[in-house]
Amino acid sequence: MPGAVAACAAGPRDLVSPEEVAAAKYVHGAPYSITLLTMINNRTGGGAHSSIMINAPSQRVIFDPAGSVRHPRIVEREDVLYGVTPQIVDFYERAHARETYHVVIQNKPVPGEVAEQALRLAEAKGAAPQAFCSNYTSSILVQLPGFDSIRPTFFPKKLMEQYGALPGVTERKLFENDADDKQIAIDAFQG
Repeated sequence: MPGAVAACAAGPRDLVSPEEVAAAKYVHGAPYSITLLTMINNRTGGGAHSSIMINAPSQRVIFDPAGSVRHPRIVEREDVLYGVTPQIVDFYERAHARETYHVVIQNKPVPGEVAEQALRLAEAKGAAPQAFCSNYTSSILVQLPGFDSIRPTFFPKKLMEQYGALPGVTERKLFENDADDKQIAIDAFQG
């Protein structure tokens, strides 16, 4: 298991104030959705990381358990990234896509109340320990109406396959040829 989820590794997160979280709020509007992002190793085909973007009526966030994308423009509290504007989405996806990994982006439209429930669950979950990205992500999904077939897992690719089997899911993949060091893409982001 450690090799399969080695990219789900990050240190402790700084806690930001509720005021900073509120100030970062970004409302994207309908359609509401939950998007699973899975990072796949280009050499082995194995899954490396899982996260979900939740577009709820109240705001859009990314739940990035044990993630390692940090930037001064991103407000993060307990593995939830706030202020997820279109520019932040683009940055987040591109920071993960590089010569050694690609990103599978699976979007599922959901009713607004389901997206709000997912947001509340993500905020309540707390920061994930290393190698628990798919476990934390899947444990949220299994609690949502319409996600009954999802089973908790530690494996990003297994979660991706389960998610892709849900009705109404659309999928795209992002490949880039950036250097393997994602910190280069993070540092280059001007937002």
